[in-house]
Amino acid sequence: MRFSTKAIHVGENPREMQYGDVVSPIHLSTTFAKKSVREVEKGYVYSRTGNPTRDSLEKKLAALENAKYGLAFSSGLAAESTILLALLKKGDHVVAFDDLYGGTKRLFNQVMERFGIDFTYVDARDPENVRKAIKENTKMIWLETPTNPLLKLADIKAISEIAHERNIIVVVDNTFASPYFQNPLDLGADIVLHSVTKYLSGHSDVVGGAVMLNDDELYEKLKFHQNAVGAILSPFDSWLVMRGIKTLAVRMERHEKNAMRIAEYLEEHPLVEKVYYPGLPSHPQHELAKRQMRGFGGMLSFELKGGLKEAVKFVESLEIFALAESLGGVESLIELPALMTHASLPKEEREKVGIKDSLIRVSVGIEDVEDLIEDLERGFEAVRRLY
Repeated sequence: MRFSTKAIHVGENPREMQYGDVVSPIHLSTTFAKKSVREVEKGYVYSRTGNPTRDSLEKKLAALENAKYGLAFSSGLAAESTILLALLKKGDHVVAFDDLYGGTKRLFNQVMERFGIDFTYVDARDPENVRKAIKENTKMIWLETPTNPLLKLADIKAISEIAHERNIIVVVDNTFASPYFQNPLDLGADIVLHSVTKYLSGHSDVVGGAVMLNDDELYEKLKFHQNAVGAILSPFDSWLVMRGIKTLAVRMERHEKNAMRIAEYLEEHPLVEKVYYPGLPSHPQHELAKRQMRGFGGMLSFELKGGLKEAVKFVESLEIFALAESLGGVESLIELPALMTHASLPKEEREKVGIKDSLIRVSVGIEDVEDLIEDLERGFEAVRRLY
């Protein structure tokens, strides 16, 4: 099956449903009865361990990333934590992209380092920087591509080849691209991670995470920890994500179309210093984006001329764009990483990777793009009136 067909049908086969449901039912039961105390455990026992609705979603998630296995979690950070707890131990070392979601760095630096796991951050745009950072105790390489919020890219194939020379696990957070535009497992990665809160669900009404992979041994470890740690996605949220995934392809096409129009508009605007969007020929890794992605996604960032005062005025003057964290929903969102999604990082650390106070991150929705551009122009006009 091709992508849209898989997104709609995998995990929801009416011939496999008790009553022929075209849409998978929501199984809310927390526990499942046996016929006898001597009955060997099979099927479902307790919903933390396994639930029919979550299982249906996990089959669909695996199909989207061309994976053998999928696992659903209560948040993206819960998925990240489970990966680290399941696959690493005290004394292990991780090489990570220096431009990561602020919550991921907070997890690494303020939680996992307390348990003796060491992290080194490098500019992974150059695979050689990753190679040079590898130590004898390096067990994992952690990438986002495109990154949050600067839309930097990592060459997944090249870095995976470097990692596998040393039997190092490669984890790729594929949230920004979505499975519609990029499949890291096909490029050599070992584990793909998603915040399903974002594009997979797509309607800003579910918090969840997902892990997809092919390796049997890694899956058994992750599955054990999913149950042992217990950070699972609820049946109702699983059902909502399945519903959202059915329109993923058509939504991503519109997200990208709108984002390209807005990126081109911003690049020509006299009050804009710089635009970050892989679909623009001006993006330094545009050719890599064309090579490892099938599209450029709905996320972009730009630097406003001026500083924090101008950036705050801009975002607070918009009417259609919601000033909010998160991303990937049908509605357009806008935020200031320095004060919002990446505020947990010290200012010097933000600036070291290129996150300026004037940086604005945009999650472009699927509204009429003309309305979105008019709204952005409203923000620019508010900035002009500052002077």
